[in-house]
Amino acid sequence: MTATQIQNPRSGSNGGGGNSSGRIEPKYRRHGSSRGNFEMLAWLFMRLSGVVLIVLIFGHLFVNLMVGEGIHAIDFGFVAGKWADPFWQLWDLAMLWLAMLHGTNGVRTIINDYAEKDSTRLWLKIVLYAATTVIIVLGTLVIFTFNPCPMVNGVPLPGGFCPAT
Repeated sequence: MTATQIQNPRSGSNGGGGNSSGRIEPKYRRHGSSRGNFEMLAWLFMRLSGVVLIVLIFGHLFVNLMVGEGIHAIDFGFVAGKWADPFWQLWDLAMLWLAMLHGTNGVRTIINDYAEKDSTRLWLKIVLYAATTVIIVLGTLVIFTFNPCPMVNGVPLPGGFCPAT
């Protein structure tokens, strides 16, 4: 058998998906769609939020562990004093929101990759989005409504964190 007897698979003569020009026809056609744009934006969000989270987390760790007395100073009073400053409230809020959305986007990608049935994928995403919403809402409420000196009917609750009035 000589080399001239073997047919070129791209010649289109054997019905192998080619055409007369010798080019292989693409199996999938790309069309601009909102899902494609969403996935691209989700991919971009993961990269950008990851960089911002690194700054937020290392700033958080530096202030909490290196400044002052270090880890031995972290207690209720430390958090109360930190959250008395709106800067630290916004810092922790940004860290909470970005971490939750970053993690949710990652788990959403895993669900899309590994959940085989559409109904399973739907329910897993519903649970994921519900849990994310609850954690973000509760975390935001805690950050902005935190009161280190709670009073009930004008009487401070026990705990010794507030100055005597």
